[in-house]
Amino acid sequence: MPIVDVRPVVSASHHFPADAAQVIADSIARVMNADTGRVWVRLTELPKDKYAENGEVVDDNDLPVFVQVLHADWPTEDARVEEAKALAVAVAASLGRQVERVHIEYAPPGRGRVAFGGRLVV
Repeated sequence: MPIVDVRPVVSASHHFPADAAQVIADSIARVMNADTGRVWVRLTELPKDKYAENGEVVDDNDLPVFVQVLHADWPTEDARVEEAKALAVAVAASLGRQVERVHIEYAPPGRGRVAFGGRLVV
């Protein structure tokens, strides 16, 4: 673990390369100093017509990326602060987006809630 969901908002004409999920996973693994096969990334594109910000129209150059991180146990607050900064830089670089438009959300810890192959993480 961790499991990382990456949801970039994309315009109708934009397509990421076929290896985008792998590039993101490798980049995040470096940030987290994770062993091979320990970072799982799910990349889902969110069409621009399914996203809005109140009171304004978002330019294609300012489209955000939403990232949700699920750890078995939360890192300390200080560690989350540093990790969030590094993840934003890594994801932005991987997708060619602005760091300021990468938004990180930490899911509740997975221990006791997540099962792999039917085996609960305890």
